[in-house]
Amino acid sequence: MILSMAVVIPTYRRPQLLARCLEALTKQSLPGHAFEVIVVDDGCTETTRQVVEDFNRRCQGAPAFHYLQPRGTRGPAAARNRGWRASSAPLIAFTDDDTEPDRDWLLEGCKAMTRGGVAVGGRVVVPTQARPTDHERMTQGLEQAEFATANALVWRHALVAVGGFDERFKRAWREDSDLHFSLLQLGHVGWAPKAMVVHPVRPERWGVSLRQQANVFFDALLFKKHPHLYRLKIRPTPPWHYHLIVFGTLLALVALWQGLPTVAAVSGAVALAALLRFIALRLKGASLAPSHVAEMLVTSLVIPFLSLYWRVRGAMHFRVLFF
Repeated sequence: MILSMAVVIPTYRRPQLLARCLEALTKQSLPGHAFEVIVVDDGCTETTRQVVEDFNRRCQGAPAFHYLQPRGTRGPAAARNRGWRASSAPLIAFTDDDTEPDRDWLLEGCKAMTRGGVAVGGRVVVPTQARPTDHERMTQGLEQAEFATANALVWRHALVAVGGFDERFKRAWREDSDLHFSLLQLGHVGWAPKAMVVHPVRPERWGVSLRQQANVFFDALLFKKHPHLYRLKIRPTPPWHYHLIVFGTLLALVALWQGLPTVAAVSGAVALAALLRFIALRLKGASLAPSHVAEMLVTSLVIPFLSLYWRVRGAMHFRVLFF
């Protein structure tokens, strides 16, 4: 049994969610003296510091709760690096500030790590309604992830060997896949279904799917570093339906401008068919509440254009042929 480990949690101005996560860690079946908790505050607020210090006083070092702030680079990847590098523990567990670790999370994670390998991914449970919203379904994708930093344990020596997280990933997107793919080059990355965390869906403002398209910028970086694994585990083919919608629409507009009605009609029909299929896929099995349906209709008109915009920006920035 591993008796020395650190739990690293990046956080950004969500003190109530962080407190919920830390409360769950005080109830772990693994003895409190066997692990420490390191919170890295990317928002650098006194409220967050107070939350961590209150838990440390309450638990009297079993476990110990440490508060850190980032140095230089910001973002979850840099925050996690700041956390694990501040600890000398041989085993590092990662979770997020909006999770609720199960009572046996660390105990089961330790058991899985003793079976060999350089790391394990644990189970993430995302409670949703029977017909989830698009945002709930997006979060629900964590349940199928092989390795997500919402629930992962890694040997410290493996983190040292791969250089930790790539801090060029500035958003909470693909930095865990990048670490996963790097670790696979070192050795086996296992699966620990009994090491579970619950990840409730956070409320989001209307149109969150539009803001999320900026994540595609970092897909280009992941593809550049791990092209084979990206196609194998992330996206086997480019989003051709987006290309049909965007280029079909642009061609129809140009054809109209040039006085070519037949070309415009055919191009417009192809774009419309691809768009209707996209909308149908987003609504299949999803919430049919009028406000949600309206959001899906409006955002579906914009997403293909935004996605390709960020895809092109990422390809240019990271100098990779990515489409």
